[in-house]
Amino acid sequence: MRLYIMRHGHAEHTIGIDDAQRQLTEKGIQRIETTAQVLKQLDINPTYIYSSPRVRARQTAEIVASALDKNIEITEAMNFGFGYSALKRLAESKATDAELMFVGHEPTLSTVIEAITGAIVEMKPGGFARIDIYDHSNMRGQLIWFIAPKVFDVLGQ
Repeated sequence: MRLYIMRHGHAEHTIGIDDAQRQLTEKGIQRIETTAQVLKQLDINPTYIYSSPRVRARQTAEIVASALDKNIEITEAMNFGFGYSALKRLAESKATDAELMFVGHEPTLSTVIEAITGAIVEMKPGGFARIDIYDHSNMRGQLIWFIAPKVFDVLGQ
């Protein structure tokens, strides 16, 4: 099983805005569009894409899903509070060769990566990680790569 973990793109500040309604900024949209094109060039092909219902995560997932010609499942499991057990529940019924993408928020994404791989990372807005699962029953895996958003900017040129 292959997991892709992605933090939503750069979003509006919270002043005067309900956090759940915060949208991607223009910079955030542009950066995620670039990221989506790079993911397409890399032949990233998730079987499932799960997204938080918060607007900024949903917008991020929609841009990526559109570029990859995939559907999204909006799930409360990806909202704040997402963790190792939620990921395990979403993945447990999937085939061992499935590729799953999770679009959500910090700090829980970094915590999930650490729980699965032992790697300590900090997901910046638009950050992306790939984990290959080697122990499906215990959801343990290896961090194959971790891409900072600025790297996508360079790769997309």
